Amino acid sequence: MRLVITLLFFGFILSGYSQGCSDAGFCTMGAMKPDQNYSRRLAIKLRSIEFNYYRGTSLISPIIYAANIDFNLALTDRSSLQVKLPYQWIKGNLGENAGLGDISLSYTTNLKTTNKWSFNGTIGTKIPTNDANAKVNNEFTNGQAAPLHMYYQTSLGSYDGIAGLSMINQKWLLATGIQIAFTENGNEFVWGDFPGYPGLGSTEAELAEGREYVRRYNKGIHLKRGTDVMFRLERNFKFTNFNFTFGALSIYRITKDNVLIPATPQRGEHREDLDGTLGLAFSVIGTFGYQFDVNSSIKLIQGIKLVDRDVNPDGLTRSEVFSLSYVYKF
Repeated sequence: MRLVITLLFFGFILSGYSQGCSDAGFCTMGAMKPDQNYSRRLAIKLRSIEFNYYRGTSLISPIIYAANIDFNLALTDRSSLQVKLPYQWIKGNLGENAGLGDISLSYTTNLKTTNKWSFNGTIGTKIPTNDANAKVNNEFTNGQAAPLHMYYQTSLGSYDGIAGLSMINQKWLLATGIQIAFTENGNEFVWGDFPGYPGLGSTEAELAEGREYVRRYNKGIHLKRGTDVMFRLERNFKFTNFNFTFGALSIYRITKDNVLIPATPQRGEHREDLDGTLGLAFSVIGTFGYQFDVNSSIKLIQGIKLVDRDVNPDGLTRSEVFSLSYVYKF
């Protein structure tokens, strides 16, 4: 009963928080993930498997759900391999989509451990499971198959490289990382493919309002995402069977997103950097964990985004996120 009351209490406290990390996911990989265990003797002591449920609300209408399996395999007492396998399903005003998400692979090693701090490093990659161009055929598309916006895609559609560093002790976690998209995706969403929104029988005024809504989805044909750099600062409060953390996460896009511009009478088809895609996404994060025994634990993660970029064709921005995990160590 005390556990249930405690979970409800912290769930209420954190319910005002939203997205702490984009679905690109590098801030939950290896040395960059929140609420890490600290040991003066061994940086990595156990193997683990984590089952995670995720629900994210976008800035428009799509709601993104995901079920993740996260494997951590100890290679030595100082290094481990992480594999994340997600399945996603998305529902929004323009349609629905579901499928396997991008596969994350990372290698983490303890670089140095002192009496006060542990220093860890991670290298990894994200592997796309499709070209991010899933289509829908409904009344909004006038019976024609139309590519969905990136908000509705289960994959980012690109091969990414990831690296990160962290330093942790009993109370503090400081981490930084970088994610680079090496390739463009195949997404071909355009506003004109959804002329029938919000549906059959709509008046001209309603259709005009619908066209305005559709234009809220930033276009990014054959998108090549810009490079992201992240910084995490987190304070951990530990008790006998539970802990909670509060922290801040900054993700800065240091290069502009690059997209394909279709041919016009004035100019042929060409690629162009998008204005408004540079800049800071800043969030405040809260986590709560409960340790049932040496092997089993649960974890809640939520956060609130305070600052975001002006233009987001990658569909990664969330207004609210809830994540619940069960972790088994062996």
